[in-house]
Amino acid sequence: VAALQDEKSSLMSENEIMNDRLEQLDDSLDDPNTVVAKKYFHAQLQLEQLQEENFRLEAAKDDYRVHCEDLEKQLIELQHRNNELTSLAEESR
Repeated sequence: VAALQDEKSSLMSENEIMNDRLEQLDDSLDDPNTVVAKKYFHAQLQLEQLQEENFRLEAAKDDYRVHCEDLEKQLIELQHRNNELTSLAEESR
């Protein structure tokens, strides 16, 4: 029992130390002048920019997909027309 009580008190003090460190990190993020806060806000800004870029690229990809489908339809139509004209040219000969 004594060993378990010692372990419990050791874990409680370690937990307290970790909570203090966590509080310090939270406080450093609130202060915009700290290096950690600056890096955090910079990373957040980068993330937002990359999300916007990703959205823009997804929209462009969708536009290109539609354009590609239109071109494929035109290609099929032109191939059919070419086949018709080829058979008419053979009949003419």
